Amino acid sequence: MIISELYLFRFASYDLLMRFWALIEPSLPNMVSVTQAQRGTFTEPSSTVTRFLQPIDEMFMFLNYLALGSKQRDLADRYGVHQSTVSRIITTWSNFLYTVLGSVRIWIPEEKIRAHLPAEFKDYADTTVILDCTELRCQCPSSPLLQSEMFSAYKSHCTLKGLLGVAPHGAVTFISQLYAGSISDKQITRESGILSLLRPGMAIMVDRGFLVDDLVPCKIYRPAFLSGRSQMSACEVRETQAIAPLRVHVERFIRRVKKHKFFDTEIPLRLFGNINQLYTVACLLTNYENGPLVKAWAKKPE
Repeated sequence: MIISELYLFRFASYDLLMRFWALIEPSLPNMVSVTQAQRGTFTEPSSTVTRFLQPIDEMFMFLNYLALGSKQRDLADRYGVHQSTVSRIITTWSNFLYTVLGSVRIWIPEEKIRAHLPAEFKDYADTTVILDCTELRCQCPSSPLLQSEMFSAYKSHCTLKGLLGVAPHGAVTFISQLYAGSISDKQITRESGILSLLRPGMAIMVDRGFLVDDLVPCKIYRPAFLSGRSQMSACEVRETQAIAPLRVHVERFIRRVKKHKFFDTEIPLRLFGNINQLYTVACLLTNYENGPLVKAWAKKPE
């Protein structure tokens, strides 16, 4: 691997990439390959499994696939292996990282949120999570019934939709599974599991159209909306102006996730069996790949 190509993997530096490798390398003996899963030989030692590439090169291949959106045939040429081998490696690593990274608790307790609260949130200090939904364009199924379930009126296309939560300081703290694109924000909030994490005394921050007041047990900070009125009050305008630049952090996070160019094109139906793993890993990787969401929050060198 050429060091100058590291930016292709979305990691901010070579040091961050190597720290990530050191984090996951001890778990490699527990990796179950696609071949092992197909044969049902889960107890077979990983050392006996035939490998065409070193584990670190397999990881680079997976990161190329996710970060660059590289085609499997191109990766096969680049790494000198058969395309079917590339497919098995990508599936194996998406399942492996989904398990390893997913085993780390990302929901942050209230006291730790407040201990690392950016100064910009001082007027909303009880904010625990900023919530928003994102949609991924996908291939439309041939079935009219499935098309109606997958069709997103917002995107005017078939999509998969997920709910994401970001802490005020920028780390992702909640990732739902993906749902059919027609699901409403309210229904995805109900089904995603986020409600079990919220408590009285907390607050969430959402967009103006995210109407979940009758679901959540806590306070909601939301930009005001007209709702049939001709204009907002001066107080509502001030609060909207205060909340908008804070709530936008979740949109910045979503942009980071979608900088993984795998999401630039329509997700084919053949990947639906593995798309939750690929999407979740892309979201979780943002906690390892990048610096602070806002440059001003970076710690100054002592």
